[in-house]
This record gives sequence, C-alpha cells and structure tokens, in this order.
Amino acid sequence: MDTNRQFSLALQAFTELKTEEAPPLSKPMPAAPALSEVLAEIGPLPREALFLGIASDDLPVLLNLHDPHPGPVLIAGDPGSGKTALLQTITQSIAVTHDAKDVQFGVITNYPDEWERLESTPQRVGVYTVGHNGTQEFIHSLAAWAHSNKDTRQCMLLLVDDLESVASLDLEAVQNFRWLLLRGPARRVWPIVTLNAPRYGQVISWLQNFRTRIFGHVANGRVAEALGGDKTSGLDQLEARIQFSLREKENWIRFWLPSC
Repeated sequence: MDTNRQFSLALQAFTELKTEEAPPLSKPMPAAPALSEVLAEIGPLPREALFLGIASDDLPVLLNLHDPHPGPVLIAGDPGSGKTALLQTITQSIAVTHDAKDVQFGVITNYPDEWERLESTPQRVGVYTVGHNGTQEFIHSLAAWAHSNKDTRQCMLLLVDDLESVASLDLEAVQNFRWLLLRGPARRVWPIVTLNAPRYGQVISWLQNFRTRIFGHVANGRVAEALGGDKTSGLDQLEARIQFSLREKENWIRFWLPSC
C-alpha cells in the first residue's frame, strides 16, 4: 500500500475522499476485521497522525495532532451508538502506533470498569472517575502543562466519556476544562469528548466549543439537526457501535471501527 499517498493529515480534509449522499443501509455490515490487522495493512503512520477509523474507500480517517485548526472533537450519538467504543479504538491504536514520548492519554468516565479490560500501556496516564478528586487534579495538571509546554512535540489526549458529567465538576475544574477546549489543541492537548445526543439540551452552552463533530447513530431527526446534522447526513441509518459519520465541507464521510 502506498502510504505516502494516503496521509493528507488535516482534519478539515481528513483523507482525500470522494463521497456521495449516504444511501440507506440495506443489510447489516459484515464483521469488522481486528484493529491490529487494519493497522498492519495501513503501515506506519506519521507521528502526528491519530487513527479514528476506516472510510468506505478503505483509507484511514486521521486527525493531525500537530494542526490545531480542527479544535476539540465532539462524538455525539444515542446511547449504545458506540461512543465509548470509538474512544477505546483510539486508545488501542495509540498503543500500537505511537511511543509514549509522542502521545499519551487520560480518560475521564462515569464507568471506569468499562476500561479495566483494556491493557494498561505506557501511553495511558490514567482512568479517572467523574467526581473523584483525582479527576479535578488531572484536569488541572493538563491545563498547567499546556501553559508551559512551548517547545514540546508530545501530545496529550483528554478523553472525556460524557460531556454532561464533566460540566458538573467543581468551578476550578470546569474553568480549566473550558480553557482546554479553547486553547488546548494549540498547546498539544486534545479534548475528545462524547455526548449523549438526546441530552444535548443539558450542555447546549458548551456545544459552540466544538468545531469538529463525529456522529454515531442518532434516531431523532430533530436532535440530529440541532447537533449539526442535515437531511443528507443519514445519522439514523448508521450501524450502531460500528459506523460513524462526519461532515467534510458539503459532504458526509462515513467510517467504521475495526474490532478491538
């Protein structure tokens, strides 16, 4: 595979994909290949590339961690759409494709048991429970690191599994989190945050911070439209836990997750 051809590495272009309006799914998708097989077939990724999934033309969908333009990433979908699975795919791929000196990540979640089965790696700095003192300390330490890391090439991923929960933390933690949403990607701290789509009204004031939005299955058209979908997005047709979609200019790009 010609790896030099396929990595354009700007999220505003993701990969050079040609898309059309997404048709309804007529049958379930076949079983996805293992993540290890997919990454082996792709070959070595550039150090700035974060793997998100595989598009319909079999090219990888990537985020350029050295380009702050996309800003924080919101992953929105119905319960059971696979938002946590996408976060876990990202973390599993980091363990294979990046050295800890280049990329590390921490997870904030209401359900730390969902992460226990995943192998602990040097790239993982911790899994933090919402409301625990360590969570506030982790957010504070990321903000402090972002203020002082002018010359580093290392990137930190702040993976938040449920925006609504973090929005309810204490005032200092919320202020630090807001600052990371505004300035983090320019300082090599990338918030990647999930949202229970039907509950978007509980965090509506936060949504303006997310220029880049990835969607899982959203059954309600009104909810999909409120979050940035349109008639051509077909978010109600996405296969739960497998398929996701994002807007690339006027087109919608669908991609799927390998099996972890």
